[in-house]
Amino acid sequence: QVPLVESGGGSVQAGGSLRLSCVASANTYSSYCLGWFRQAPGEEREGVAFIDNDGYTNYADSVKGRLAIPKDDAKNTLYLQMNSLKPQDTAVYSCAADGVGFVEYSYNYWGQGTQVTVSS
Repeated sequence: QVPLVESGGGSVQAGGSLRLSCVASANTYSSYCLGWFRQAPGEEREGVAFIDNDGYTNYADSVKGRLAIPKDDAKNTLYLQMNSLKPQDTAVYSCAADGVGFVEYSYNYWGQGTQVTVSS
């Protein structure tokens, strides 16, 4: 079983909303920490949001108040709810599991990535 499978990317105008989904295998979903990262063209990958097993969440300053990282334990699914999108949110978004916070290299499992494009 593929550890992480993402869906939900697409194109939207500035101010719009998108919800990304990441379906995890049972083992990866039970990881201590699940997160979302993104990589814009020509930029390094950066952490966007993460949630740990205690329900603690943290967000990058650039997305606070606009993005949320809910999850559905019954479906082994992590979400990234994105509201009030801006053109600078354009990037490939990837979910990750079995890591720590925003420490990219600590994550052992990665999804394939999904493109989000926000037009002005």
